[in-house]
Amino acid sequence: MCYYNKKSGSASGGAFSVEMKDLQELDKKTYLFESAPLGKACASLAIPTVLSSLVTVLYNLADTYFVSLLNDSVQNSAVTLAAPVMLAFNAVNNLFGVGASSLMSRSLGCKDYDAVAKSSAFGFYCSLFAGILFSLLCVVFRSPLLVLLGTDADTRAATDAYMLWTVYLGAAPCILNVVMAYLVRAEGSALHASVGTMTGCLLNVVLDPIFIMPWGLDMGAAGAGLATFISNCVACCYFFVLLAVKRGRTYVCVNIKKLSFERRIVGSVCGVGVPAAIQNLLNVTGMTILNNLASPFGSDAIAAMGICQKLAQVPMYAALGTSQGVMPLVSYNYSSGNYPRMKGGVRITLSASLALQIAVTALFCAFPAFFVRLFMSDNAAVVEYGRRFLIGMSLAQPLMCVDFMAVGIFQAVGLGKYSLIFAILRKIVLEIPALIVLNHFFPLYGLAYAQLCAELVLAAIAAVVMLRIFRRLEQGKGLR
Repeated sequence: MCYYNKKSGSASGGAFSVEMKDLQELDKKTYLFESAPLGKACASLAIPTVLSSLVTVLYNLADTYFVSLLNDSVQNSAVTLAAPVMLAFNAVNNLFGVGASSLMSRSLGCKDYDAVAKSSAFGFYCSLFAGILFSLLCVVFRSPLLVLLGTDADTRAATDAYMLWTVYLGAAPCILNVVMAYLVRAEGSALHASVGTMTGCLLNVVLDPIFIMPWGLDMGAAGAGLATFISNCVACCYFFVLLAVKRGRTYVCVNIKKLSFERRIVGSVCGVGVPAAIQNLLNVTGMTILNNLASPFGSDAIAAMGICQKLAQVPMYAALGTSQGVMPLVSYNYSSGNYPRMKGGVRITLSASLALQIAVTALFCAFPAFFVRLFMSDNAAVVEYGRRFLIGMSLAQPLMCVDFMAVGIFQAVGLGKYSLIFAILRKIVLEIPALIVLNHFFPLYGLAYAQLCAELVLAAIAAVVMLRIFRRLEQGKGLR
């Protein structure tokens, strides 16, 4: 939806303001969306996003890996049990990051620079406020939250120590650096967005052993949390410096004067962002239920489940990075009416993503014990649990890339209601009931196959809906 003010003499899309004299240089950014060879455009947007997503997985794995070197399943369980809260950050990331970046790219496509500036300022300041509020709520409701996460007398203290840095103090920088990456990526600067994200992630990998291991500060899980906190703060600093250096040459606006609660801005951001946020809250619900169903089987089972969840994130984040990376191209060309280019971009990225998912799934299924031993080789029970978990979790990955691409298209073109329907189907209708039923008939090990059952149905629906969307656009019928 466009909000182009033809009487405007400037485009207020810069870090602080962009005058008309800067537009010629800024218009070079649109070459990637409009004229660059399609394969090159998709690669330029998707590859940096996938790499940053994989580095994000690396830093998630680093927490698990270095904590696991302590050979203490309680410390490892603390990282696993806190994961739903960390995942809940993505609800805020999606609300303001996905919502604002989608509107930014669509507004760029129809040259509505006022909406570009206002949507980015709205996303930035609302995510900052939400991060602070998130921390305060978690501190106030600390005790019931730890119970809800499935902690017991053995794991409560370690989980609380990890969450001190990652949640109670670290929610705001963790959320803000992800949202800023979305905003920078929305204008086509995928490389800068990825460098910012990777800077924090790589620093986290370096700091983890220093803070966690006995030869360092010997903080255990709490050290992993402190490393994450520092890394997220550094990533935020990178984006602030980037916007200051590129002042007048970027559409991303953090000028508080551009913070607007106009109905057109709030409605468009929330129309895409709220369903995306609900989707992640449902993911948190699903993970919490999964951890609680695994808890009766002991800390070894929880530790193995956590390791396999982190391993499964490697292909999952690659698929998510591909769909998120191509979103600005889809949004821009949808808004400008270039539907063949939009469809071609989706086709190229989906084919590449599917091939990658199949390769990684084959690798995990062929050598599951090898990958689990990378994290906890001295505990035979954890390895055996993990070997069986990883096979079940891996099988869902190729199907998930089809599902993620469909949701990415919905977000890119402003069809937030479709994203919400898919989120409800995935978790409430399919996956959560599958967790309960499979755990009843196949205790513990059935939990690993719940996602596969859900994705078999959802991927088929996603393929049909994507084909229907492109058919309607080609026929000139529109999507609303």
